[in-house]
Amino acid sequence: MLPRPLDPLHSFKFKTAVVVGCALFTSSVSFWITAQWQFRYALLMALLVAIVVTFVLAHGMTSPLREMTGAVRRMSRGDYTARVRATSRDEIGTLATAFNQMADDLAGEDRYRREVTGNVAHELRTPVAALHAVLENMVDGVRTPDQETLELALSQTDRLGRLITELLDLSRIEGGVAQLDHQRIDIACFAETAVAECRLRSPGDISFAIDVAAALHVHADEGRLHQVLANLLDNAARHSPPGGVVEVSAWREGEVVVIDVADRGPGIAPAERLRIFERFSRGGSRDGGTGLGLAIAQWVITLHAGDIGVVDVPEGCRIRIRLPLVPAD
Repeated sequence: MLPRPLDPLHSFKFKTAVVVGCALFTSSVSFWITAQWQFRYALLMALLVAIVVTFVLAHGMTSPLREMTGAVRRMSRGDYTARVRATSRDEIGTLATAFNQMADDLAGEDRYRREVTGNVAHELRTPVAALHAVLENMVDGVRTPDQETLELALSQTDRLGRLITELLDLSRIEGGVAQLDHQRIDIACFAETAVAECRLRSPGDISFAIDVAAALHVHADEGRLHQVLANLLDNAARHSPPGGVVEVSAWREGEVVVIDVADRGPGIAPAERLRIFERFSRGGSRDGGTGLGLAIAQWVITLHAGDIGVVDVPEGCRIRIRLPLVPAD
């Protein structure tokens, strides 16, 4: 390993000056020995000018580094607004640009963390407050612990448990902890099973229509994919009008399997169609959901090299999933 004699120096600017000075000194000594006295004075003046110019240039070169040092100290105190002026095209300029990108990412993560913290606190407070009110009324004798009151308390604890479970689930997926057990899945049988389960959970006046092409297979984690489809079916049934129909269809499109879940409810406003896949977003609806189901669905589909989105339709809402097709045996 080569020696690093300049490491004890704390200033990059001074290091640059030392390097330039050594080069000038070496060349000057050789010239000094052979030159006449009048050239020696000129050489001394040139050395002084070179040193001054070197310090000025080094100051400009190291300015982004000093700005980065100050910005890092501000970030350590929680201020992510600091940026570095990056105008040069050398390595330091590239470093400054990368630093600004990192600062933008950290600011976004910090903002996201604050929003999630606030949303979690709000979502937890709602069922806890409702449960507290029910129990307080029973303790005070305002309400008797009859079947209706107990069912109300149970529904709030169910909602609280579902929220905590989905938060933990999303945390595992985002952290890369969730393991996927890929296997070959027949979409027709898979959709029939998911619809049959959703039919038991849905109001009796909601019907389901299935139109799935034959010989459609994907390579996926069956449990995770069932979680996604069940969430879409539950959402569609919940937003359907009385006597409404939830439609499930699937077909092949090139080397992709397309799965649609559609309802004839109020639909989703165009401005909300991207936000509904964010945490705690409900697309303007207050239906008692946790606002995490579609965020989990997007993560799961992305992990399977697919995509999920809202299709523009004149009536109701249509969610489309696209997954890589597995060729038939």
